[in-house]
Amino acid sequence: MKREFDYTTRARTMAFRYPVISFIGTQVNYWVLAFILFSAIVYYTAITIDQVSIANTEISFGMLAVISVFFGVIFGVVLGFVELLEEKTRFKRLSLGLIILIRSAIYPLLLFGIMSLLRFVVWDYIIEPNYPASKVISESHVTWRNLTIILLIFTAPMSAIISFINQMNKKFGPGVLIPMLLGRYRTPKEQERFFMFLDLKSSTTHAENLGHIKYSAMIRDSFMDINRVLTANNAEIYQYVGDEVVITWPWQEGIRNLSCLKLYFDVREVFYQRRSHYLSRYGFVPEFKAGMHLGKVTAVEVGEIKRDIAYHGDTLNTAARIQGLCNELKRTFIISSSVEKAIVKTKDYNFTSLGERSLKGKNKPIELFSVNYKQFLLS
Repeated sequence: MKREFDYTTRARTMAFRYPVISFIGTQVNYWVLAFILFSAIVYYTAITIDQVSIANTEISFGMLAVISVFFGVIFGVVLGFVELLEEKTRFKRLSLGLIILIRSAIYPLLLFGIMSLLRFVVWDYIIEPNYPASKVISESHVTWRNLTIILLIFTAPMSAIISFINQMNKKFGPGVLIPMLLGRYRTPKEQERFFMFLDLKSSTTHAENLGHIKYSAMIRDSFMDINRVLTANNAEIYQYVGDEVVITWPWQEGIRNLSCLKLYFDVREVFYQRRSHYLSRYGFVPEFKAGMHLGKVTAVEVGEIKRDIAYHGDTLNTAARIQGLCNELKRTFIISSSVEKAIVKTKDYNFTSLGERSLKGKNKPIELFSVNYKQFLLS
């Protein structure tokens, strides 16, 4: 099968390899485009005023475009870093309403600081020397005050729009929103992907011991900890189903640095590092078993009231059936022969053949392998 390398794959690759640079660069692009839009509004408003009055604003769109780039870069970098810092703290655990309230208080202060920087540094030392016509703005305190108010009014709704776009990108993953807007997934697209079904061991027993409220809190904490290792392993969350997580990789990203294997052991390491948290709150450390398969699927946009990208194909059913054999075979991580053949073997991982197994719904048996990592002793 031809390995497709399209916009989505490129965007995901950049986001996974260089997460900070990718995110900051994206925010800069958003704000540059936003301020170019603002400049266009100002420019055409100014020339309209010129035509109906004797005033001569002497504004050129070129000057406004340069100013837009400065504004966009500074706003994008500063607000981008602020959002990244929020993601690194407990801020993201707050309720959505409280997050909006805090940002509503913080962002105006940030914007005022940025405006002061632009006024007394960028404007005086960069813009005015190259565009003398702009001097009239800095000489008039009233003009600058009014410009600041206009920009604050403009950036408030624009911040909300960009934040919404960021949230949409988080929901669908990097590189999916634009193809969705362009209708790329309205018709099924064939892809080759790894799918891993990651399921909590002894979930029924834990649910009975904890009760449904505390059990749900434990699942929430577990999923948040699993998310911590996704980006480093180029992985995407496809679905959360009860106490199970379905994780996927495009073929190219799954084999890169053996991410499709490394993720499982990184998950085990995260829970090991957080064992005191789980022992103190829930009395045990969660353990997950996993089954993985590689094969062709079709990606298509589904739904009307709630739209999403869905993957269809026997690959998902096979991965789920493999995970279902973990208890029977007394293994915690089992892969199919298609996965074993696709990856480059290294001394870090050991593969033990479990023989051919007949899976429910499949006519032909499939060879399975258990995977061990040198730092873990897996049965």
